Amino acid sequence: MTDPNIPPPERPEVVHHTTINNPPARSGGGGSWIALLVGGLVVVVLIIAFVVFQNGGVQAPDSTDVAVDIDLPRPELPDAPTMPDLPDMPPVEPPTVPQPNPAPST
Repeated sequence: MTDPNIPPPERPEVVHHTTINNPPARSGGGGSWIALLVGGLVVVVLIIAFVVFQNGGVQAPDSTDVAVDIDLPRPELPDAPTMPDLPDMPPVEPPTVPQPNPAPST
């Protein structure tokens, strides 16, 4: 450790400095393709808007008279003699539920 009471050494007459130039780091670098993508989307939206607003899109029908038939044929069931009879249900006893314990006497 040096003594803080000692005066600093004399500086030399010629001081040599070395300068190092570091170019700034590239930030991003992928901004050009994003700009191309966004620009392409804007062009597509403008083309769609132009077609729709120039009545090139869906046009309303000229007449208001519309006839719609909603009668649909119903499916026919087969005749009753061709259907097999269902089997009888087997005898099943109802389940038993245990009874709660009697209340304690005090």
